[in-house]
Amino acid sequence: SSFGGKSYTFNVAYGVGKAAADRLASDMSVQLSKYNVDTVALYPGLVKTEGNIEMEKRGEWEEASGGFDLAMGETPRFSGRAMALLAANSDMMKERSGKVVVVSELAKELGFTDEDGRLPPSIRSLKFILPNFVFPQIEKESGSSLPSWITDNVPDYLLPWSTFSGGPPPEIE
Repeated sequence: SSFGGKSYTFNVAYGVGKAAADRLASDMSVQLSKYNVDTVALYPGLVKTEGNIEMEKRGEWEEASGGFDLAMGETPRFSGRAMALLAANSDMMKERSGKVVVVSELAKELGFTDEDGRLPPSIRSLKFILPNFVFPQIEKESGSSLPSWITDNVPDYLLPWSTFSGGPPPEIE
């Protein structure tokens, strides 16, 4: 699934599809628990898929993504590592069954990294949100770059899910 299951992202079809995947994981968890089947909805962050990498090479990524920095992204293997760890530990999987699991938050908790050794920030962390949404808007409106003492010292603080339950984001001019 993805963050699009919690808040408006890209378009209606994307959001409805992701919300349905979240609901599917939740409802399957209830219905299949008597068979000892556990389910989760994995939320990767920004993923460096082959398609996204190709869009970046063609110069289409910035417009298509709304300006996300693909360098901050995760590889598909990062989600695979999360799923492998959950599948290998039935107690850990059972306690998360029916829930949304953010891959980078699970990685931080369990101590695994992406294939390049990095721990990408959670999609609901200030470390992801400020550089991708807030700082570009401030720099655009002010006409100047933010000082590095701000951009280099963003805390890895998780915002509560309730923060993201609103409608579409405001239009950026």
